Amino acid sequence: QEQVVESGGGLVQPGGSLRLSCGASKNIFRLYDMSWYRQAPGKQREFVARLTTGGDTHYSDSVKGRFAISRDNAKNTVYLQMDSLSPEDTAVYYCKADRLRDGSVLVFWGQGTQVTVSS
Repeated sequence: QEQVVESGGGLVQPGGSLRLSCGASKNIFRLYDMSWYRQAPGKQREFVARLTTGGDTHYSDSVKGRFAISRDNAKNTVYLQMDSLSPEDTAVYYCKADRLRDGSVLVFWGQGTQVTVSS
């Protein structure tokens, strides 16, 4: 079954770091671009970072220089390393896999993992 599953969320103090993981089935990991999104309470889901199958990375302005997206091919896992966290980073973080095939966009979302930045 094709799916993506996030892990690694938790409570961290301001200025701290956290690493999120997104495990994917082998086919998804090999064929799909992988992204992280987040949704804070009362706000819309927003883009955080993206890693294409070609290795290109993209970041939102709000996390650029603080977050880093990477992949481990041996583990079929994408990571989001988050440094210098602030309370504004508090949100549910979602992993997304997507690809274009035969003119249609195929998308898989994970269930989300909560990140809380608070002292």
